[in-house]
Amino acid sequence: MNKNYYSLGLMSGTSMDGVDASIIRSDGKAQYKAILDNYFQYPKDIFQDLTKLRDKIKSSKDLKRFEKQIKSIEKQITLFHAKVATEILRKSKVNINFIGFHGQTIFHSAKEKISKQLGDGDFLSKHTKKTVIYNFRQNDLKNGGQGAPLTPIFHKLLKNKFKLKLPLAILNIGGVANVTFIDIHNNMCSYDIGPGNCLIDQWIRINSKNNYDKDGKIASSGKINKSILTQALKNFENKVQDIHGPKSYDVKDFDLSFVRGLSLEDGAATLTEYTSEILCNLTRTCTGEDEDIIISGGGRKNRFLVKNIQEKINSPVKLIDDLGVDGDFIESQAFAYLATRSYLKLPISFPETTGVREPCTGGIIIKNF
Repeated sequence: MNKNYYSLGLMSGTSMDGVDASIIRSDGKAQYKAILDNYFQYPKDIFQDLTKLRDKIKSSKDLKRFEKQIKSIEKQITLFHAKVATEILRKSKVNINFIGFHGQTIFHSAKEKISKQLGDGDFLSKHTKKTVIYNFRQNDLKNGGQGAPLTPIFHKLLKNKFKLKLPLAILNIGGVANVTFIDIHNNMCSYDIGPGNCLIDQWIRINSKNNYDKDGKIASSGKINKSILTQALKNFENKVQDIHGPKSYDVKDFDLSFVRGLSLEDGAATLTEYTSEILCNLTRTCTGEDEDIIISGGGRKNRFLVKNIQEKINSPVKLIDDLGVDGDFIESQAFAYLATRSYLKLPISFPETTGVREPCTGGIIIKNF
């Protein structure tokens, strides 16, 4: 029997609102059990500093231009993660073997082979006295991959654990949306397909005191501007060259300027329809009518968005929570699992998921205590 390890996964997504933390037990292969899940909200000053910094960084040149500010915020981020890890390690009754530290993404460009996640793995290891695995994307980029998405191998693990019917599609709606397909022969492919929450969230933050459109209530009260929507969808379609090949996006690849001048409600409605159209069009392209579709990620909480997707897709649509999994912690559990695989030198990315030349492991392993 393969040895099982306890791993703590720390994940902070594009919403930049806090840290999801999960402890799992896994052999890094077929065995997996969730032990603990917890969420820790960023203090208001960290959230504001992060979102302001992200909005400033338009290109890789800005990483150098705002280097001092980036280092300052990285220190804040690492300290916060260290406090989170310390609290969990103190409360948990299991002996954690290592920590999977995703960090906070502020810039990603597969073309330039750059993926910048804020987070000092060396400091986190020293502070927690645990082996830390971090910087998961760089090895994939070095080997010709897109650096994302990295969660498909965990999606496949969920498929096995819950004995899900094939063919299957898992549509993950984070800031950027990606989809994992598993066919009847258990073959897997995955790629980013377009904006998830990022445009809707940004519109709400700019035009109101809220950080997101809870349940999609603002969008549901607005009116879609169809002429603007039609042109925006046409522009996006022209931008997408090969929907079948692996690709990755950064939130900065999407621009909400086309709804500028609309009211809060109409802008939210138009952006929600824009998002759902893209997600449905690209998901339907590679799915059959008999294929189950499971929605995960923060976007699954936007009831209006999910309703729009359900109305457009002629396949059964479920939320990942329907499996008895807490959908808020899929990615933190995933990075706990990826940490285990990285530690064991098992591949975490594949030609059919990121476009990497051959299956490769990833993550820098640091032990500083």
